[in-house]
Amino acid sequence: MPMLRLTDGDLHYQLDGPATAPVLILSNSLGTDLQMWDAQVPAFAEHLRVLRYDTRGHGQSLVTPGPYSIEQLGRDVLALADALDIQRFSFCGLSMGGLIGQWLAINAPTRIQRLVLCNTAAKIGSPDVWNPRIDSVLHDGQAAMLALRDASIARWFTAEFAAAEPAKVEPVVGMLAATSPQGYAANCAAVRDADLREQVASIVAPTLIVCGSADAVTTPAHGRDLQQSIRAAELVEFHAAHLSNVEASELFSRRVLNFLRA
Repeated sequence: MPMLRLTDGDLHYQLDGPATAPVLILSNSLGTDLQMWDAQVPAFAEHLRVLRYDTRGHGQSLVTPGPYSIEQLGRDVLALADALDIQRFSFCGLSMGGLIGQWLAINAPTRIQRLVLCNTAAKIGSPDVWNPRIDSVLHDGQAAMLALRDASIARWFTAEFAAAEPAKVEPVVGMLAATSPQGYAANCAAVRDADLREQVASIVAPTLIVCGSADAVTTPAHGRDLQQSIRAAELVEFHAAHLSNVEASELFSRRVLNFLRA
């Protein structure tokens, strides 16, 4: 189980694909872990060195006192890349991972080759959404995480996909139930406080924006806002809710891989 020792704990990561291939870093959404990308790795790893990691507060990575910030999470990515002697990489992040990708492209532009921003926005939600969730999770702990697990099915997947593909849905929502309440709340605060709307226009990396037509969290309108702000950004929309890489996995993998190899 590969771990990077940071100053305050260990960051869990996994590498797949040819050691000499260009590097792609995959960044998970809030409440999941690196296994959310399982459907993509076989295709991606044929052509790329795929580096997945559990964002701080998730999976097997460190859980430190919150609140966190997107800058802090972005610096974790740079520390991981530096430790593995990866100077330049492409980056694909979903939702919270997409915020991390935006921060990296804004603040470390020379490190980013290509950028994929999935089901995300330059600002996600408002304090009215995030603060009650943070309070509930910190107060009720694992019971709140189980309640969020049940509610997440409708946010993360369309009703027809959830009904037809329980074997694909259950492992993903199970990641949320297993997430540390303290880590989850700290990351909620990072998403709550992130507002990159005035900065995304400075992104120069070739960028692909992925939307889900049924995503009520980060809507196609949010994706179009990003496309209009980022020079020459491409946009693709799949029939999916918030986790388009799971619900539209084959189409997602093909389109993203084509972009990364262009």
